Amino acid sequence: MITLALSKGRIFDETLPLLAAAGIEVLEDPEKSRKLILPTNQPGIRVVMVRATDVPTYVEYGGADLGVTGKDTLIEHGGQGLYQPLDLKIAACRMSVAVRADFDYASAVRQGSRLKVATKYTAIAREFFASKGVHVDLIKLYGSMELAPLTGLADAIVDLVSTGNTLKANQLVEVERIMDISSRLVINQAALKLKQAAIRPIIDAFSNAIERNTVPS
Repeated sequence: MITLALSKGRIFDETLPLLAAAGIEVLEDPEKSRKLILPTNQPGIRVVMVRATDVPTYVEYGGADLGVTGKDTLIEHGGQGLYQPLDLKIAACRMSVAVRADFDYASAVRQGSRLKVATKYTAIAREFFASKGVHVDLIKLYGSMELAPLTGLADAIVDLVSTGNTLKANQLVEVERIMDISSRLVINQAALKLKQAAIRPIIDAFSNAIERNTVPS
């Protein structure tokens, strides 16, 4: 049995064409089903639905043989024990710094002010600001990042940005782009050796589909 870890939402939706290229069809909609383990049209392949941040952990410790997760999650997790053969070029967005529209970020950085930064991506934020020589106090949050500058909890946030509409709706502006983000295929290293005959065709089908540009970029 091959177990694939996915998370609900955009990653799941944009992984479906890749699975189809490998001849795999998920037989139930996770938005409608209460099941956490979903069957596919291939008796030897199943999908487990987990939180996006848990995908690397499930794969690393063998709860799943392979999974799809964002580059942001992999950096925060550390990526230990994971084979990362493919950038799937799906669920594309960017990691950015954003502040209130009336906050002079450039001046604060230039003057060496100590910034309060709210984020759930503490490893990425710490490395980014350290590389710039900017002193920050990191505040770990798990949701509604946009509230932090609006309530005075933080001067800035580090978060994923796709269209930027949520920032605009909350009178925030993007002031620095840290990195581009997309989703990766990750594989348990032991599973790759022990189940290579079953996993390799999936990797190859995904790779071919990406080269043919048959999936959203």
